[in-house]
Amino acid sequence: MFDTVTSARALMGMSLAFHISFTAVGIGLPLMLFLAEGIALRTGNPMYREMAKRWTRVAAVLFAVGAVSGTILSFEFGLLWPTFMDFSGAIIGFPFALEGFAFFTEAIFLGIYIYGWDRLSPRAHWLCTVPMMVSAAASALFVISANAWMNQPAGFEVVNGKAVNVDPIAAMFNRAMPYEVTHGTLAAYVTTGFAVAGVYAVAMLRGHRSEYNKRALVLALAVAAVFTPLQIVSGDLSARFLAHRQPEKFAAMEGQFRTERGAPLRIGGFPDPGARETKYAIEIPRLTSILAFENADATVRGLDSFPQDAIPDVRLVHYPFQVMVASGSFMLFVVTWFFGIAWWRKRIDPGRWLLRALVAAAPLGFVAIEAGWFVTEFGRQPWIIWHLMRTDQAATPREGVAFLLLVFFLVYVALTIGLGLLLLRPSGSAARPPQEAPDVA
Repeated sequence: MFDTVTSARALMGMSLAFHISFTAVGIGLPLMLFLAEGIALRTGNPMYREMAKRWTRVAAVLFAVGAVSGTILSFEFGLLWPTFMDFSGAIIGFPFALEGFAFFTEAIFLGIYIYGWDRLSPRAHWLCTVPMMVSAAASALFVISANAWMNQPAGFEVVNGKAVNVDPIAAMFNRAMPYEVTHGTLAAYVTTGFAVAGVYAVAMLRGHRSEYNKRALVLALAVAAVFTPLQIVSGDLSARFLAHRQPEKFAAMEGQFRTERGAPLRIGGFPDPGARETKYAIEIPRLTSILAFENADATVRGLDSFPQDAIPDVRLVHYPFQVMVASGSFMLFVVTWFFGIAWWRKRIDPGRWLLRALVAAAPLGFVAIEAGWFVTEFGRQPWIIWHLMRTDQAATPREGVAFLLLVFFLVYVALTIGLGLLLLRPSGSAARPPQEAPDVA
């Protein structure tokens, strides 16, 4: 049986992993609705308005489930991490309060949007997507800024073990915030674009090559094509930031056990803490030094340069980092392939191998988000507040957390199954796209 700290970490991690998937789509779908209805208004093509109507059903369901899972998390903060909340509540409470306002703003306009399909003018209905889109992105900013603060604490002083002279604005706009917020928000748009595209790619593989499916596929991949390169650039900037500001996390990400001048970039490999090396990795000479410090001879600190009781488990950081990078690279390849073929042929008619690649890429945005979150959280260990409070000091001393872990695991399994059945349920002829398109999304 897990000890209390391990159980608390596992329960919080499982809850966040479940919640993150819904929040990603919750951030991305309002943008998709904005674009689809905007194109419908501009072109007069009813297919795009029908896309938005069908996506609204998914947005409403995922918003509801995300609200439930987010509420669970708010209770878990106080239940599992009382020492952490006692110290940091006055600091990170401000962005969480603002997130509450953003959440309710999105909920209000989503309700108006759903209710107003046949009651508002097309332009007024489309305008409802603007506060939905802005408030969803604002929610990401406020929540992620709190996580960024845990990685780069700022905006307070410590007197007798208590946080005093709190400046909540300085805390929220800490050094890590711009990098984490940008990376997390872009990830949501990329994930949503590929997930939506995957639905239509499956339909086209089944022979439903209607004009509706082609247009929906192109719109979803256009979103992915814009944000995937930006996401990769933001990832590079984030890694450079870590190399300077959280070098032990950066070393774990790269499998860098020893301090090295002109450090190579390691692709893949298996970190061996006992031998203090990353075995079987493909090494590109000097590239980590170049990418991190723009200098081929720059020294990259290894895990050997830090106290060994204050470094993360390199295996729990390096593997997810490699998964995240591989997922992003494959998604960039697929979207480039799609639009490259479309440009070459001057038409949208993807072949079966390209459609299979799109189906394979559809879940990779979620995989990359979860892997990136693993890198962020495991890379900060053993600290819950970097260099200030250790995770084992912050956890509740009470027993019974392992039982809660089992209960919530079963709850999340049930929610996942129920959600899948609900989303796969046929929506009926009223939601059938215009003319010939099948009921695919």
